[in-house]
Amino acid sequence: MDGLQLALSVRLAIVFSGIFLWVGMLTGVWKYLQIRQSEQSRAHYYVDIAHRSSLLYAPASLILAVLSYFSAWTELWNLMFVILNLIFFSFSILSYILHGLLKDTTNQFRTPHQMGRFHLPTWMMTFAMLLLVLAEVGATGMLLLGSAITLL
Repeated sequence: MDGLQLALSVRLAIVFSGIFLWVGMLTGVWKYLQIRQSEQSRAHYYVDIAHRSSLLYAPASLILAVLSYFSAWTELWNLMFVILNLIFFSFSILSYILHGLLKDTTNQFRTPHQMGRFHLPTWMMTFAMLLLVLAEVGATGMLLLGSAITLL
């Protein structure tokens, strides 16, 4: 599509939307296979979370693409805001997949924090969640503000 000139921030958000949708489908197959093999007809808790979160991050990424498209900020700022969200979306999904593979916990926030046979320090989980909240809420808020400036 030669005539289609979209900013990198918009293109990245669209491509990652597709990746998250695809991962959601793949984890859905994994979930189904676990359900079929389980006496309780249930998949591991984090396989289910990985499946659902991937499917939710797919449309969220499309919304980021639209917000970035209409944002009044420079492309560099929009790119930074989109990338921050995509990094933390990806990190979340990957951590859920890892917990699903390892079957090490049904609550990643329960102490001691398990990652396979290792225990993560509480400060590390707190710091990771603080970064996630600041990055996702802050970056999305800035894209929303940038779009509101343009559209209103």
